[in-house]
Amino acid sequence: MNVIHSIEEMQKKILRLKSSGNKIGFVPTMGYLHEGHKALMKQARKENDVLVLSIFVNPLQFGPGEDLEAYPRDFEHDRMVAKEEGADFIFYPTVQEMYPKHSSVKVSVEDRTDVLCGKSRPGHFDGVATVLTKLFHLIMPDRVYLGLKDAQQVAVVDGLIKDFNFPIELVPVPTVRELDGLAKSSRNVNLLSIERDQAKELYQSLLYAKEEIEQGERDPEKVIDMVKAFIEMRCDAKIDYVEIYSYPELKPLNIIAGKVILALAVKFSKARLIDNLILEIV
Repeated sequence: MNVIHSIEEMQKKILRLKSSGNKIGFVPTMGYLHEGHKALMKQARKENDVLVLSIFVNPLQFGPGEDLEAYPRDFEHDRMVAKEEGADFIFYPTVQEMYPKHSSVKVSVEDRTDVLCGKSRPGHFDGVATVLTKLFHLIMPDRVYLGLKDAQQVAVVDGLIKDFNFPIELVPVPTVRELDGLAKSSRNVNLLSIERDQAKELYQSLLYAKEEIEQGERDPEKVIDMVKAFIEMRCDAKIDYVEIYSYPELKPLNIIAGKVILALAVKFSKARLIDNLILEIV
């Protein structure tokens, strides 16, 4: 496994591999790898000749009040995980390498960002789309792997790939969960003991809503109220949002039908957690 810091070196190696007919699988990350990232790498390893992992804490997707410097980092741990999962390359550039000067062009996302987490993080997905546009040009992957835990990001990247005509297959990978259902996240370590016990109820609230929908409830507001009441009875956390939209378009619904996402975010004392279910309703 090679660790590459230079854009020029990464491009040269990728061009050589592509010219030999290799299929490239790409897993973009900000590091601090956990089981969710492992799931992405496992699937990418199975489906491609070459697996490239990027680790880059992208400053463009951090807004005011979000502490870029406090984002967890542990490259030696990440390197070991990537090696165990069969990565061929880690692209590990510095900020100076990725953004050597003030950018004259940035990507602005016009749709799918004014709801869910994007509503409270203006500019966040512009940063995501900008860095991924750069990485897609550098890595030239045939397939890119993203986790459905951040389903809004998957929806935004789906739009980016289609609108910019990238010859890339987007592969959404199901959320990896703890035994009690809590979605795996690097933020889970910030939960207090009692909060960790309560946090399992987030997924249970989604399953409860799923059951109600399957039994015929089609009113989005009623389902949202059910989920909020479920969480409020069981968790000492502030609900940021509970929302239902079409997926991946992320448009409001009058009636729950078709492919939809039921998503939530809650704030515990030192951790903000998100989760979702994507359902096909006929």
